[in-house]
Amino acid sequence: MSAREKLAAMGRPVPELPVMDVQRAQEHYRDALGFAIGWLYPGGEIGAVSRSDVAIFFRKRMPPFEPAVHWLFAEDIDALHLELKSFGANIVEPLKTKPWGLRQFTVKDVDGNLFYFHHD
Repeated sequence: MSAREKLAAMGRPVPELPVMDVQRAQEHYRDALGFAIGWLYPGGEIGAVSRSDVAIFFRKRMPPFEPAVHWLFAEDIDALHLELKSFGANIVEPLKTKPWGLRQFTVKDVDGNLFYFHHD
């Protein structure tokens, strides 16, 4: 068995997003994106949300900061788009098929972080 065949398993990455107010970000993700609030560290400097197998950490930062960009695959892109739209998510680019073949839409959170939701 080669060294590559013995590699240990890794879990999914957990992004840490810069935000001005962790609790406000958690509430926004709960209300507009359907996440559950996981925890908030005493003092409010860091916290987390989750939805199915996606977890996101937030860390309080002072502006200006560079917003993060993330790509997320969705099994049923049409259902997700309708759901997030009904929650009032800030969809800054509507669902459409791109020239490169992906069907996608873009959501911006309250701190400017972007999420590109896509499906082949």
